[in-house]
Amino acid sequence: MNRIMYGGTWITALVLGSATAAVAQDVSPLTRAEASGFMETTRHVEAEVFLHEVADRSPDITLTSFGYSMEGRTLWLAVVGDADGSAESVRQSGKTRVYIQGNIHAGEVEGKEAMLALLREIANGAHRNWLESMVLLVAPIYNADGNERITLTNRRLQHGPTGGMGQRPNAQGYDLNRDHMKLESPEARSLVRMFRDYDPHVLIDLHATNGTHHGYHLTYSPPLHPNTPEPIVALLRNRLLPSVTKTIKDRDGWDFYYYGNLPRQGSNRQRGWYTFDHRPRFGNNYAGLRNRVAILSEAYAYLPFEERVSVTRRFVEELLSYIHSNGTEIRQIVTDAETALIIGQQLAVRAEFERSDARKEILLGEVMTERHPLTGQPVLRRLDRQIPTRMYEFGTFAAAETERVPSAYYIPAVLTGAIDRLEAHGVQTEQFNGPTTREVERFKIESSTAAEREFQGHRERTLTGMYQLADVTLAAGTRIVHVDQPLGRLVFTLLEPRSDDGLVNWNVLDEVLSDADFYPIVRSVQ
Repeated sequence: MNRIMYGGTWITALVLGSATAAVAQDVSPLTRAEASGFMETTRHVEAEVFLHEVADRSPDITLTSFGYSMEGRTLWLAVVGDADGSAESVRQSGKTRVYIQGNIHAGEVEGKEAMLALLREIANGAHRNWLESMVLLVAPIYNADGNERITLTNRRLQHGPTGGMGQRPNAQGYDLNRDHMKLESPEARSLVRMFRDYDPHVLIDLHATNGTHHGYHLTYSPPLHPNTPEPIVALLRNRLLPSVTKTIKDRDGWDFYYYGNLPRQGSNRQRGWYTFDHRPRFGNNYAGLRNRVAILSEAYAYLPFEERVSVTRRFVEELLSYIHSNGTEIRQIVTDAETALIIGQQLAVRAEFERSDARKEILLGEVMTERHPLTGQPVLRRLDRQIPTRMYEFGTFAAAETERVPSAYYIPAVLTGAIDRLEAHGVQTEQFNGPTTREVERFKIESSTAAEREFQGHRERTLTGMYQLADVTLAAGTRIVHVDQPLGRLVFTLLEPRSDDGLVNWNVLDEVLSDADFYPIVRSVQ
């Protein structure tokens, strides 16, 4: 037992696992979580000091930044496995590049703590074999401003840390895991610039889920958008995730499975195990449309904090072991996806849940209610009881509406908001030096409606209509966006007028759509 002072009150804390091991082995530096017996979580300035210390200790770790938060906090990036650490050097290394992100939701702090501890372990000489084949790009605190807004009542039912945790949104009030398409936060702009610069092959995003009471220690998800390149989905669903799941079950006895929840009470959905959402506003879905192998990790929020850190770290370790052993295949899958021809294909612009062919066995679970020692409010603790329950799984999506992929889109120069978003994502554009007349397809608008309820500062817009052939004079300065480029799937999703997560949806074009008969962006006939 340890007695730790919090706000003038002594609290008795049972210190287990890595905290005990850290003290016993005189490991340093300690994270704030470890030093407090997992009663608290690491602040931004403490993580900064920690990262500098491990980087100073190891020639394998270079500390850099990839941008800033809304309030000007540095977004730190530990580059592991490349002595130079620059984007150019990392890209030219020939190794598999793996981006690992914690704290996009700053109340979900186990990823941050797990990655700081893992970096310390690497600095002390562990996992040397990984560095032969991989460069790790580790961002322990993505939502840096949210991390500092610690209260004891954030994520009220989550089991710790007792001393509080940060908030879900950033300083603007935006959920950063809904900002990957519209890019309205400096954090998201910084992130996509880092994607352009370092060009990771694999992205791992670390969270905690506080939804349905289930029997898993951790759930996960591959990219869910139906336009994700099929070889990426096959790699994750058929080989990588099953292999990691089996290894952890055999070695640790923990059950991992695909992320899901039961329908909420009062929902008209059929009972089943439902994943979250296909749209690329979510980071792992966005990465899939960038032709990247992406993995969402969701530790179970009702595990005690220290256990959530442990299961998150083990998941990352086994993911990295698999990537180390299969890097050549992973890099080839990414390269093939970038060069795959999609022009002329019918791809989804809107999607809906797919039901599994047969019922699956889902491990539901139970929790017990405890009292927060400082607030007296209820918190939930996972009980080691599993309730195997057969139900249909709604874990994938199918196209609800499709559209043919054109070879190019033509964007009037006055649509600066649209052009800015494309360039920020890394989409390549050209422009006409003089006016030119072409036969094109233009979208005749039949209806334009905005959602009744505001979401993330927007009333999402939906257009209906159809394409018509027309001869159109494209003015000088018109941007040409060829779809035959590595980000072609993303281009399609951003620019199609019926896309459920594109520029129309996020009101980027509202000013020119007011009373418009036609969508202002036209597309090639072929």
